[in-house]
Amino acid sequence: MRLATVLTPMSDENLTLAAQCSVTDVVGRYPGTNLDDLLRLRDRIESFGLRLAAIEGYLPIEQMKIGRDDGSELAAMKTLLKNMQTAGIPLLCYNFMAGTDWVRTRLDLPERGGAKVTGFRLAEVKQAMSLSANASVIDQNPISAEELWKNLEVFLRELIPAAEAAGVTMCMHPDDPPLPELLGKARIMNSVENFERLVDLVPSKSNAICFCQGTFATMGVDIPATILRLGSHIRYLHFRDVRGSRDAFVETFHDNGDTDMAAAMRAYRQIGYSGPIRPDHVPQLFGEDDGEPGYTMLGRLFAYGYIRGLMQATEM
Repeated sequence: MRLATVLTPMSDENLTLAAQCSVTDVVGRYPGTNLDDLLRLRDRIESFGLRLAAIEGYLPIEQMKIGRDDGSELAAMKTLLKNMQTAGIPLLCYNFMAGTDWVRTRLDLPERGGAKVTGFRLAEVKQAMSLSANASVIDQNPISAEELWKNLEVFLRELIPAAEAAGVTMCMHPDDPPLPELLGKARIMNSVENFERLVDLVPSKSNAICFCQGTFATMGVDIPATILRLGSHIRYLHFRDVRGSRDAFVETFHDNGDTDMAAAMRAYRQIGYSGPIRPDHVPQLFGEDDGEPGYTMLGRLFAYGYIRGLMQATEM
């Protein structure tokens, strides 16, 4: 198991702090289709003694999700997979949320000692989205679950063979929050059964799961049992916790949510998981009010130590 992280920003200071805290793997955002840009990102990360293990976020797939791609997104994704092969990057994390990414209705809820965390209440969605800076660009057209499944199958049949050829594993992130519908659009990656359907659509080692533990927790499932159930299909981990349900929840410090985190770590050991495990959203601590909610650095330092301790305590 490899301790991994996103870094916002990916500054020299944050790269140094990550390396000092025993992080080994860094997750990069989509760098575009230019190979040189990806190689520069990889080389910069490696100069700090770390490795670029995954690409995640801001992928050019929004039109593919809704079945309106003119071929340009597909071409960009195939180029990305080839570039990842050249750069030696093994994991690509994506989601199939149409029209939005992960959604929160509050960014400043109080946690322990006055730290700030994000939260979600379904009853507040319309008001929160109307106040969002991105409200004007949100696609208002509805889409059904049946259409999404059809588009997902096309997506996988086009890209999984390319991923296999490139030696890249594509890991699906769950819908966050895992609702049946949000803002008029269906959601399909919102249950354990649907993740089993995902891996059966195009059976391949390159068609895998990003187990975002906090999102699975809001599905109301038993986390250790679900880890054992999905087993070897889990190839990438987002390690975080929440309190509440998919309709109303708050994020927490890693040691202050509803999940037995030690039992979860033991379950990952039991399935033989050896890939990257990264803290996902973290609380904003004192002095970080200007940072991006969920992605500031001090809370991430706390998370590194907590995860590292659980990793060492469960080594076999």
